[in-house]
Amino acid sequence: MKILVIGSGAREHAILHSLAHEGGAHELHAAPGNPGIAALATVHGIDPLDGAAVAALATSLEVDLVVVGPEAPLVAGVADAVRAAGVPVFGPSADAAALEGSKAFAKDVMAAADVPTAQAYVCATLAEVEAAVDAFGAPYVIKDDGLAAGKGVVVTSDLAAALEHAQACLAARGGQGRVVVEEFLDGPEVSLFCVSDGTDVVPLAPAQDFKRAYDGDEGPNTGGMGAYSPLPWAPAGLTDEVLERIARPTIAEMARRGTPFVGVLYVGLALTSRGTRVIEFNARFGDPETQVVLSRLRTPLSSVMLAAATGALGGLEPLHWTQDAAVTVVVAAHGYPADVRSGDPVTGVDDAESVPGVHVLHAGTAVVDGALVASGGRVLSVVGRGPDLAAARAAAYAGVERISLPGSHHRSDIAAKAAQA
Repeated sequence: MKILVIGSGAREHAILHSLAHEGGAHELHAAPGNPGIAALATVHGIDPLDGAAVAALATSLEVDLVVVGPEAPLVAGVADAVRAAGVPVFGPSADAAALEGSKAFAKDVMAAADVPTAQAYVCATLAEVEAAVDAFGAPYVIKDDGLAAGKGVVVTSDLAAALEHAQACLAARGGQGRVVVEEFLDGPEVSLFCVSDGTDVVPLAPAQDFKRAYDGDEGPNTGGMGAYSPLPWAPAGLTDEVLERIARPTIAEMARRGTPFVGVLYVGLALTSRGTRVIEFNARFGDPETQVVLSRLRTPLSSVMLAAATGALGGLEPLHWTQDAAVTVVVAAHGYPADVRSGDPVTGVDDAESVPGVHVLHAGTAVVDGALVASGGRVLSVVGRGPDLAAARAAAYAGVERISLPGSHHRSDIAAKAAQA
């Protein structure tokens, strides 16, 4: 197949890494890509938010499939432009991507589909926020209604910090902003990707990610500092429960509204003392969970995505998975997630990949004067695979130790508790 992947992060690198290792003769393209992706695919320097440019590129390349990776192009309607050009595309329309683009919209869909989730208030003023947090009490959960690159959520027992975040979210959107104030959900979190063709739903393997910047779940929320799969502690039947109570009802409700969802419905879950609850929906593969989930998938990813894009998921054979475990550790730039420093040299990637079971995915990198440098907050995802979580974790951290990035930081406790269980 000839496949074009839109995006430039570790998620897109993970997708292309899987496609490149299927053993077939895929012709891979990416736009705009990154230095790691360029080793696997022909990269094209177009704006990933420009639907017309993406559609024109897909048409000129005569690709068989376009995969839209990040949320911003999906919310901007890039998948719509590609579909209008007659090219199969893996990724929801702008209307369907509102499941991620607006948390208030997602709550409305969940209510209509009777999906279990946190109680919430949608607030347009600080006074409404104050009333909502008073109703729920601490810990306070404040979510920007719109896209915020993984940094729109604050969970805190500090009322002043909660209100400050809410005010910042409202102000950032010029008076048109909204925030969602939710009840706090206790219990461990799980990420489950559900692939849909608008009608049928196929689940991938569950994973867990680590949102806080520092060990012990300390520090601010980030886009994700690491992940692992499988989850040996997860309840038996969790995936079936999510399919029946959450994913299928949501996909059916979206179809009923005339906005069928095609692509990945990322279901963020909390396994609370009162049962399974949805924390959030995303409209694409999650980062960094994708890095571990796809490393364990043995069914060709290309066949799964094409089936979803062409309405053929119902005829797909059951997915096959390796029994190996996978752990990914994010190497972040100096200052992340606040004032990120760019331009520091990145070395040791090849050495890291010489560790058995390790591959390295680029997220925020660039090549300047022939040298690899950091160009974003999350710079690299180091993925380790092994027969169990302890071995996968050891491999990932052995890879991390071989990478040098001045001022960088990473969490040292990714999958630590699960590996000891």
